[in-house]
Amino acid sequence: MELAINNGKTLSVSDAVFGREFSQDLVHQVVVAYRNAGRAGTKAQKTRSEVSGTTKKSKKQKGGGARHGALTAPIFVGGGVTFAAKPRSFAQKVNRKMYRAAISAILSELNRQGRITVVENFDVDAPKTSGLVSKLKDLNVGQRPLIVTEEASESLYLSARNLPYVEVRDVQGLDPVALVGADSVVITSQAVKKIEEWLA
Repeated sequence: MELAINNGKTLSVSDAVFGREFSQDLVHQVVVAYRNAGRAGTKAQKTRSEVSGTTKKSKKQKGGGARHGALTAPIFVGGGVTFAAKPRSFAQKVNRKMYRAAISAILSELNRQGRITVVENFDVDAPKTSGLVSKLKDLNVGQRPLIVTEEASESLYLSARNLPYVEVRDVQGLDPVALVGADSVVITSQAVKKIEEWLA
């Protein structure tokens, strides 16, 4: 299939990468797994055996209301937590084949919706936000564009740093969450070739 470049030319690309059928279940699974892998999983609470305090019976058995022993029990203020959270990993296993298939499915759907803009090259001369804003305005992209280049320069990263909804990625840093969250994707022709080599 052919992708149109903004200078009037076309770029021949693989149907397996940019013409794949969209699978919502696969994309959802991969996106959730990717986000879960970034979770710290460091939440910790104390059980009744870990709370600092005496386990001596606090009052007599009868005549004082609740018949209970240790004040470290969960029913008391300052006591332990019944089902205490402990540090754990939220990571989910995703096969390499599944991950690449999900990236291809997302790119294909973006292409079908006309949300991919292919450019010959994309860079800024100096690290200035105004220069990047004017370039994006000329391309007429949405509020949340994702810029993908073969090797993003430092000037491009610095120019996009003050723009809260603009993301810059090179091909190695491309991930499903960034693709799903973007209104449109601005991608260079060299980056398209690199993505094809990666997902082939």
